[in-house]
Amino acid sequence: MPNEKVLETKKAQVAEIVEALNAAATGVLMDYRGLTVEEDTKLRNDLRAAGVKYFVVKNTLLRLAANQVGLEELDSILHGPTALALSEDPVAPAKILFNFAKDNEKVEIKSGFMDGKVLSEEELIRLAKTPSKDTLIAKIMGSLNAPVSNLARLLATIAEGGVEIADLIAKKNGEATEETAEAPAPEAEEAKAEEPAEEAKAEAVAEETAETTEQTEEAKAPEEEKPADAE
Repeated sequence: MPNEKVLETKKAQVAEIVEALNAAATGVLMDYRGLTVEEDTKLRNDLRAAGVKYFVVKNTLLRLAANQVGLEELDSILHGPTALALSEDPVAPAKILFNFAKDNEKVEIKSGFMDGKVLSEEELIRLAKTPSKDTLIAKIMGSLNAPVSNLARLLATIAEGGVEIADLIAKKNGEATEETAEAPAPEAEEAKAEEPAEEAKAEAVAEETAETTEQTEEAKAPEEEKPADAE
């Protein structure tokens, strides 16, 4: 039976693993048997460069820690040598380990988890194929910078061609002025449209006046033609 000091040491180790599991967004478990020292060193360097925490852990301790954080489903794969890769980056551990396993058949990806949920093998593969956070940020920044880049290229093209911005503006203003001069003014169009109407109205008034004059003269004619004997 282990003494009290050994038990306290194991409890402290389990507590450290629990803290690491809770702090990680994702984790991947791997069987590292068969790796050479050189291969293991390369893998550790790649993981460290990506900010991934990597360490070998005893299955008994990992099982106790996993049960405390709700990852009991890991029990079935906790046999044989186990290395654990943890990171706040949700993609980095799976991407690096799967890429490493492609060139090292001795490596076996056991399982993984994300946000407190154990992932299936298919989910792990999809996660490994997901672009990294840096790649996604670069794509987003590229999209945001596209208008600025286009403007910079336009200005560079203008400068290389010896064309001044002021000349382009003046040319544009000149074209706008010509278009304005060629286009008939709205008032002139309205005046032209009103001219026939005014002429027709004047003609109608003249005709009406002439008819009235004729009628008046015809009405006076009988009064003027009196018989000679009336005198």
